[in-house]
Amino acid sequence: MIHPTAIIHSSAKISLDTEIGPYCVIGSDVEIGSNTKLHSHVSIKGNTKIGKNNEIFPFVSLGTSPQDLKYKGEKNSIIIGDNNKLREYVNINPGTSQGGTITKIGNNNLLMVYCHVAHDCNLGNDIVLANNVQVGGHVTIEDNAIIGGSCAIHQFSRIGSLAMIGGMTGVLSDVIPFGLSLGNRNNLVGLNLIGLRRAKISNEDIKTLQTFYNIVFSDQNYRSNIENLDIDITENKYVKIIIDFINSDKKRPISLPENIK
Repeated sequence: MIHPTAIIHSSAKISLDTEIGPYCVIGSDVEIGSNTKLHSHVSIKGNTKIGKNNEIFPFVSLGTSPQDLKYKGEKNSIIIGDNNKLREYVNINPGTSQGGTITKIGNNNLLMVYCHVAHDCNLGNDIVLANNVQVGGHVTIEDNAIIGGSCAIHQFSRIGSLAMIGGMTGVLSDVIPFGLSLGNRNNLVGLNLIGLRRAKISNEDIKTLQTFYNIVFSDQNYRSNIENLDIDITENKYVKIIIDFINSDKKRPISLPENIK
């Protein structure tokens, strides 16, 4: 069903069962998969590909040029997966040549009102961005992370899987998988225990993660502390996820507990 007031370029590829509401504007290189619903006043431009079963609410803007002064009009794109909800006034920009030219959003994500996802970001699956989250360029957010309302995430930051960021936090440093981080400038304050239990991770594994956390983040020498861990801790599959995260990228510092020496 396409409302008669919608403006859709003849070259756009729209699935027959997609619903497009009043006053939506769809550009020439847009692709929209089956059973996706655009409520009204949605603008989708550029090389933007959207999967199936998505719901896009009024005044969402997808595919306008990146807010990066280095962008010189090179070809770029947005790829959005399946079963996502983009609430009112969400804005997502495509990539730049400095970041691979692609912004990616996975599956089953909820982006609440006024969220902004900048160029070259990579969001995984089952993520929640609460109202007014601002995600800078080149940010990676891994599966099942929850970002509290009005957070601002610095460019090139990484948020690990099942991490939770408290509302109104300024994220300047990477947050480990399963970590809980908050503050005016984010500090690590523990593990996301509620998230771990909801994910049905066993009590034994949670205890191992807690032991890992207590030892590794007892002081600022966290890399040395990791090297000195017992093998029964480092062989735990969830501990390995954190260690791999810490070792995989050094563009931003790792978020640490406040006031450790």
